[in-house]
Amino acid sequence: MAALPDKPALEGLEAKWGERWEQDGTFLFDRDAARASGRAGVYSVDTPPPTASGSLHIGHVFSYTHTDVKTRFERMRGKTVFYPMGWDDNGLPTERRVQNYYGVRCDPSLPYDPHFTPPFQGNAKSVKPADQVPISRRNFIELCEALTVEDEKTFESLWRELGLSVDWTQTYRTISDETIRTSQLAFLRNYERGEAYQDLAPTLWDVDFRSAIAQAELEDRDQPANYHRLAFHRVDGSGDIHIETTRPELLAACVALVAHPDDERYQPYFGTTVTTPVFGVEVPVLAHPLAQPDKGSGIAMICTFGDMTDIVWWRELNLPNRTIIGRDGRVVAEAPEAIVSEAGRAAFAELAGKTVFSARKRVVELLQESGELLEVGKSFQHPVKFYEKGDRPLEIVSTRQWYIRNGARSEQLRARLLELGRQIDWHPEFMRVRYENWVNGLTGDWLVSRQRYFGVPIPVWYALDDNGERDYARVLVPDAASLPVDPTSDVPPGYTEDQRGAPGGFEAETDILDTWATSSLTPQLAGGWQRDAELWDLVAPFDVRPQGQDIIRTWLFSTLLRSALEDDRAPWTNASISGFIVDPDRKKMSKSKGNVVTPADILAQHGSDAVRYWAASSRLGADAAFDPQNPTQIKIGRRLAIKVLNAAKFVLGFDAPEGARVTEPLDLSMLAALDDVVTQATKALEDFDHARALEVTEAFFWTFCDDYLELVKERAYTGGDAGASAAVALRTALSIVLRLLAPVISFATEEVWSWFQEGSVHRAPWPVPTGLGGDPAVLAAASEALIGIRRAKTEAKASQKTPVAAAVVAAPAERIELLRAAEADLRAVGRIAQLEFADGEQLAVTRIDLAPEEA
Repeated sequence: MAALPDKPALEGLEAKWGERWEQDGTFLFDRDAARASGRAGVYSVDTPPPTASGSLHIGHVFSYTHTDVKTRFERMRGKTVFYPMGWDDNGLPTERRVQNYYGVRCDPSLPYDPHFTPPFQGNAKSVKPADQVPISRRNFIELCEALTVEDEKTFESLWRELGLSVDWTQTYRTISDETIRTSQLAFLRNYERGEAYQDLAPTLWDVDFRSAIAQAELEDRDQPANYHRLAFHRVDGSGDIHIETTRPELLAACVALVAHPDDERYQPYFGTTVTTPVFGVEVPVLAHPLAQPDKGSGIAMICTFGDMTDIVWWRELNLPNRTIIGRDGRVVAEAPEAIVSEAGRAAFAELAGKTVFSARKRVVELLQESGELLEVGKSFQHPVKFYEKGDRPLEIVSTRQWYIRNGARSEQLRARLLELGRQIDWHPEFMRVRYENWVNGLTGDWLVSRQRYFGVPIPVWYALDDNGERDYARVLVPDAASLPVDPTSDVPPGYTEDQRGAPGGFEAETDILDTWATSSLTPQLAGGWQRDAELWDLVAPFDVRPQGQDIIRTWLFSTLLRSALEDDRAPWTNASISGFIVDPDRKKMSKSKGNVVTPADILAQHGSDAVRYWAASSRLGADAAFDPQNPTQIKIGRRLAIKVLNAAKFVLGFDAPEGARVTEPLDLSMLAALDDVVTQATKALEDFDHARALEVTEAFFWTFCDDYLELVKERAYTGGDAGASAAVALRTALSIVLRLLAPVISFATEEVWSWFQEGSVHRAPWPVPTGLGGDPAVLAAASEALIGIRRAKTEAKASQKTPVAAAVVAAPAERIELLRAAEADLRAVGRIAQLEFADGEQLAVTRIDLAPEEA
């Protein structure tokens, strides 16, 4: 126990107690205790692994504090807490950060350079992609590794400063050998059960990242567009059919026209053919219920592929594939076979190699020259699909990709995913609807392959036939014992290195798994799945998955899917969903909007307890506005933490004799009121309502300081049995309040605890009601009377220390009885010589006579 400081202060507490917690192993997972209690005695957290490719922002501090408050509560309740931390290293964001940081780009055709030195160190963002230095795949991955390790150190330092009670011995990286082994093993088990498969299909493609994009990673952004009215010519020469399109550059990829089957305007044309303008290709006129009669001219051209609806039409109407946009986002060199006329092929040759924008401009010119462009409408805004981290609209190209079945094409699996979702307790409950909407809205299986470099290699090879061509029906997989593997450097069972690329030999899969395919396994990665059976049984299913609302469709869904496929159960019993941090204009904070606030300066200026208080003041699922120029809630939190220090020092200045008991009505009343607070706060935290727990605790604390402490301090100074009762009550209340506040203002409460208690407050038992009896109404009435006495002195322009000769307090009869129980304390605090009570409709000080001033 420490001596009381002369001047308690918040400054330096983060470093002091962070170091002590580390030395004492305060937050370590105690496996022996977990083994003794079994799964029921463990509280396990599937902590979000932040993406180690940049900097943390204030939203991270917000949501991770919510989790920490709940976790500290469960630890004090006697649970053995399993609270790991992971780092999400691999994926497209990391690669882009490496490119911008070092001024390099990956070229897999280049050889490894063991002596390579990057041209920049952190200031290459302005370098154009074409000017980035090309390096080998291995060199590029080494730079990714180096930069993520440095980012992880920065992140961990900030988390420690914030006071997250994480067990730092339980960490993982999504790109470590052990993680790669787990991720590859899970994928192979999906493959063995038929849940993972490969298919050649239209794929959403980011031309900058040069990678396929999954449905969960899409976002709509409004983009300008114009409707172009074109004339398609009926083959029988009986006239034209007019269509309107926003993408005339895809005219060469047109495979049909489509209208609604009930549209009388076009029913006569169904089953006939027309020729496309400029390119002269004959295409059919077909009916499909997805066509919209009230959109444009009511008939649309189907191109391979302009949007997701084109894919549906192409698949359901069994149309040919004439894709003309390549993986680089430019028109391919070779014209579709359907363009046979000399003029049509000449027109296509003018488009080859052009970007989508340039091709659009030239096609419009060709249509104008041919007279087949009838009209260009006014510009308007419409939603276009983007990769959530991309800069240009996605294109749709045909590629061979790996998928995991997700219920989009299986009613049975979809129903099971919905059922498992209902087995989870959602906090707040309405977030479950977002999950169900996502599951019900799935349009395709989960695309898990990426054409990138830094990630978990897809652990397969392909047998080559006698001509050296891939035989996609003969997929070669490794033994589980040989994992992790890199197919580009390892060989499949039964083959030798000299058979790589040779006829009759094998060829490696060069794609990597989407980062979500690994992040969807965070319970398995942290919990020792297929690595540490005892640990897995102690922590799984996890007690809680905390996360943001924006990744319900990605992280939460994909994790639940993998658990359903592997174990046929939900991966957690609770899902706690934080809201967004918005700027003062109520706009979501994001890097793209340029309104992100980084937390380091906020923590340094106001202290961690103040920032934790701000975060804990907001309920789960609710957005919180944050103004860094005027962080009101943070300032309130700092004031609370300072008051805890100062009030505790004052309370501990009173000696509580050994064996003394609480006997006085006012003291018992205060503890009875505190019992109610303990009950409410406990129930709130059990229900993941940290804001309510803080609200009731803080309200009591200020009443305790402003009213009760003032009312009893004279008695506590005086001593005797009555004084001892006050001193014991004060210390009892301080102990309870510190424990109630410890999950939120973790540093100040630990500091005060060390002044008069052994061990850590965070390992102390969560408070329970004292059950000493007492009527909370006594303190409430006395507090109201005290406020009236103070007000009367203020109105008389007298100091609060001014003696009072006589005072009268009026109140209803039942409240007078309450006031009589605290009469001595009221006279002492008000310095009242004679205190009388009178009947009244409400409690009020009706008379106060100040004592004559001494000469």
